[in-house]
Amino acid sequence: MAIMNVLAELHQEHDLKLNLKFEIEVLCKNLALDINELKPGSLLKDKDHLKNLDEQLSAPKKDVKQPEELPPITTTTASTTPATSTTCTATVPPQPQYSYHDINVYSLGGLAPHITLNPTIPLFQAHPQLKQCVRQAIERAVQELVHPVVDRSIKIAMTTCEQIVRKDFALDSEESRMRVAAHHMMRNLTAGMAMITCREPLLMGIATNLKNSFANALRAASPQQRDMMEQAAAQLAQDNCELACCFIQKTAVEKAGPEMDKRLATEFELRKHARQEGRRYCDPVVLTYQAERMPEQIRLKVGGVDPKQLAVYEEFARNVPGFLPTNDLTQPTGFLAQPMKQQAWATDDVAQIYDKCMTELEQHLQSIPHTLAMNPQAQALRSLLEAVVVARNSRDAIAALGLLQKAVEGLLDATSGADADLLLRYRECHLLVLKALQDGRAYGSPWCNKQITRCLIECRDEYKYNVEAVELLIRNHLVNMQQYDLHLAQSMENGLNYMAVAFAMQLVKILLVDERSVAHVTEADLFHTIETLMRINAHSRGNAPEGLPQLMEVVRSNYEAMIDRAHGGPNFMMHSGISQASEYDDPPGLREKAEYLLREWVNLYHSAAAGRDSTKAFSAFVGQVELLERKMHQQGILKTDDLITRFFRLCTEMCVEISYRAQAEQQHNPAANPTMIRAKCYHNLDAFVRLIALLVKHSGEATNTVTKINLLNKVLGIVVGVLLQDHDVRQSEFQQLPYHRIFIMLLLELNAPEHVLETINFQTLTAFCNTFHILRPTKAPGFVYAWLELISHRIFIARMLAHTPQQKGWPMYAQLLIDLFKYLAPFLRNVELTKPMQILYKGTLRVLLVLLHDFPEFLCDYHYGFCDVIPPNCIQLRNLILSAFPRNMRLPDPFTPNLKVDMLSEINIAPRILTNFTGVMPPQFKKDLDSYLKTRSPVTFLSDLRSNLQVSNEPGNRYNIQLINALVLYVGTQAIAHIHNKGSTPSMSTITHSAHMDIFQNLAVDLDTEGRYLFLNAIANQLRYPNSHTHYFSCTMLYLFAEANTEAIQEQITRVLLERLIVNRPHPWGLLITFIELIKNPAFKFWNHEFVHCAPEIEKLFQSVAQCCMGQKQAQQVMEGTGTS
Repeated sequence: MAIMNVLAELHQEHDLKLNLKFEIEVLCKNLALDINELKPGSLLKDKDHLKNLDEQLSAPKKDVKQPEELPPITTTTASTTPATSTTCTATVPPQPQYSYHDINVYSLGGLAPHITLNPTIPLFQAHPQLKQCVRQAIERAVQELVHPVVDRSIKIAMTTCEQIVRKDFALDSEESRMRVAAHHMMRNLTAGMAMITCREPLLMGIATNLKNSFANALRAASPQQRDMMEQAAAQLAQDNCELACCFIQKTAVEKAGPEMDKRLATEFELRKHARQEGRRYCDPVVLTYQAERMPEQIRLKVGGVDPKQLAVYEEFARNVPGFLPTNDLTQPTGFLAQPMKQQAWATDDVAQIYDKCMTELEQHLQSIPHTLAMNPQAQALRSLLEAVVVARNSRDAIAALGLLQKAVEGLLDATSGADADLLLRYRECHLLVLKALQDGRAYGSPWCNKQITRCLIECRDEYKYNVEAVELLIRNHLVNMQQYDLHLAQSMENGLNYMAVAFAMQLVKILLVDERSVAHVTEADLFHTIETLMRINAHSRGNAPEGLPQLMEVVRSNYEAMIDRAHGGPNFMMHSGISQASEYDDPPGLREKAEYLLREWVNLYHSAAAGRDSTKAFSAFVGQVELLERKMHQQGILKTDDLITRFFRLCTEMCVEISYRAQAEQQHNPAANPTMIRAKCYHNLDAFVRLIALLVKHSGEATNTVTKINLLNKVLGIVVGVLLQDHDVRQSEFQQLPYHRIFIMLLLELNAPEHVLETINFQTLTAFCNTFHILRPTKAPGFVYAWLELISHRIFIARMLAHTPQQKGWPMYAQLLIDLFKYLAPFLRNVELTKPMQILYKGTLRVLLVLLHDFPEFLCDYHYGFCDVIPPNCIQLRNLILSAFPRNMRLPDPFTPNLKVDMLSEINIAPRILTNFTGVMPPQFKKDLDSYLKTRSPVTFLSDLRSNLQVSNEPGNRYNIQLINALVLYVGTQAIAHIHNKGSTPSMSTITHSAHMDIFQNLAVDLDTEGRYLFLNAIANQLRYPNSHTHYFSCTMLYLFAEANTEAIQEQITRVLLERLIVNRPHPWGLLITFIELIKNPAFKFWNHEFVHCAPEIEKLFQSVAQCCMGQKQAQQVMEGTGTS
């Protein structure tokens, strides 16, 4: 127990390496001890006590480590010539000072921590600045010798080692044993060769470099100073020669391993090939030679090398010349006597991954400016590099886990207060290490993500809630979201843990609300977190954490059909299905059972007896299903919810895999008929879909709709989860076809005209809407074409917008269109229309044309929400939406001469707007706005308006467009209500001199060009079919033109109207009547403005538009100033 108490004390040391701490914890676990119950003392800190202890495990080395206790030979020869001192010291065999793993050879910087500087050297006492010369002198000496020594050592050792290992292992079929033995021997011979080659030149080189450096620093040195320089150079060379020698030896050893692998590659391949063919490898020539010529005592045996011979190789590894003896053979002692695991060959890949990682880390470290070299983050990166070196040398899971913990904790510990470039580099380096460990050739994604998530969950509270670091890990696919989501939901303690609640709010906002959302994270990944936050918000009774109600409002509006309060409700089932789609720890044999049942079902489905059309045939079909269900029960697959979930997941994966194989066939054989390939895919997919549909229809009692809907949501969730995982893994190789077929066929199956399906139709459509929303293009861009085809399918549109009573499907379908516009927005805004984006844009236009023709009321009611997410430069897309008008309305011809708009019967009826446009207004802003509209106070409201709308100084992104749109529509609706309350109707005379118009005029004058364009666009978005909004905003636009104090404002108003008219039809009715009034009414003096005549082509354009709007004769009269109002 005394030893365990000392280990417990060691475990408490703050700077102890993580892998050592882990070793102590493993030991305690194996001994069934609780580390917290041990009684650590203070033995390790008691230096006096340690001095009195006898060293037991190694010879005392204090005389080597401490320069002041050097043998007298160093000081007595100090006054002699350097050559003499070198000769004297070199004849004495040096005592090894360093363990093999102590020195980092991946850059010359690895020497610095071990350089010995004796403080008693007289030269340094007189000139302490000369200490800076020592490192450069040693590094230069090493640099001059390292390449020739390494090459010569490897060349000589390689031939010897290769011949002996080939001879010893000629009858051994295990290439891993041969490889490790070769490495052990090569390490020993190369190190010995390098040591005897470089020691003498190093001693002389270091001494010479030091003397030259000292002489350059002290140019006019006195004879006494020269003697001091000679003595210092000799002593420093003696003190550090062993270090420099070890550096060159280890460099040679590290280079020798891969070279030996190349030499023996053929041998390794022969053994692997024999194993693949199911036979034991044996060299027949060597076997004959050994049997006929070698005496029994030294004859090689077939199968494996004798343990006594292996002991020789182990001794090579244990005693590397120039280094302290070690029992660490990079594997457990005695391992060579046992056949190694097949995976041992992969250590070469692991080494390569670590080497690449170290090279990149070195490059990052070299790029850090010297001024930041002592920054804690720069030092942490050096420490990280050392941890990678340790992991590379040991290449075991314990060291990898220690490295992983260090990288995760380092990321969490990073604060944004440091230098911005260094912080960015710091994060890149830590991610680089984690991604290296995650590589499939190293430890793989499942193990790595599981351990990273465990670190996040178990780390200390002070940096557990670093939202930037956690978001970075999630963004880079390094976190198991299901596990982390559950932990986060629990850690909030129903609102009692304020730090966890604030952190969860930030994370939800970043991942699901902000425009820079992480594409692969869906609301399913944070389902429990959102559910807990909503519960906290609901139960807080007005004391909710600041910002939580607003966040939940945004989440609810974004995913109003997606969030389900009931724990066992349909959406919970869908999200749990998505989570379970990534669980692979299936019971043994389950995959084989599922494959057998799926194959049997496919055969049943396609058999002639199954039938499809008549009622009788359908009954027989259901009978076959029941037979299959009985078989499933016998197999135990439908006994529990968990097994049902796994069965559906495995079936989905198998159907998808068959589809991938069929499509790969087509790539290898371009002559194959695509229709036949597609039919081959559909053969299994359609059968699987029919199975789902029948199980949904027949699950539970006929009247029990809950069971049916829950099962449907669970299955859809599983398909979604498999799709997202497949999309994530295959990336550009992802295929849409199998998933598209599953969804479209299931949609058609469940919308068949059957009573049992009609009773659950709305819940079925809701489930499909949730599914399509989770798979929206920003989350699964590789699925976008299939997604657009699904949401625009005639059955889906008709069911959502026509057949569902009380227009209950409208908000869900509007959300799907908003998802589409949000995905297109950045491409359209930057006009990045590559061929694939052009196809998608054309498809979107076609969907809108269908809606405009068949469901114009839908576009009328949701026009605001759509225009809010469509970029300002997408004029035709917006015109399509704004041109919609109710089918029961007959539009007056806008080109009718002397049309009296204010006399139209519809002009005083307000349109229906189903979007909550005031939701984006900050509460304080809305409060001040309402106050100003009523009382014109606070007086600073107008002056502060621009700053409230502005979000950055970046051109093109200066303003909050959503807030401008909301402000314009809100002020307009309030103005109309205000005019109506006074018993008037909107007109050029009634809209003036009000708080509402003050706001509009202030915006027109105060905003810069970009802001004014967005403001005028917001007004133009309300110029639609005849209604009170169109009339008010038409008058407002004309009034702003008439009252503008500069021609720049009038030119911009003209631009906003004109650019919407010069694109292809349709054109909104309100837009036409506003522009015709502007160019026709002499009061506006439109044709007198300079911008109309600034260039011939512009003038021609205006003439052309005027002729289209009014006819050639009337346009000519107006332009010449003879037309009448």
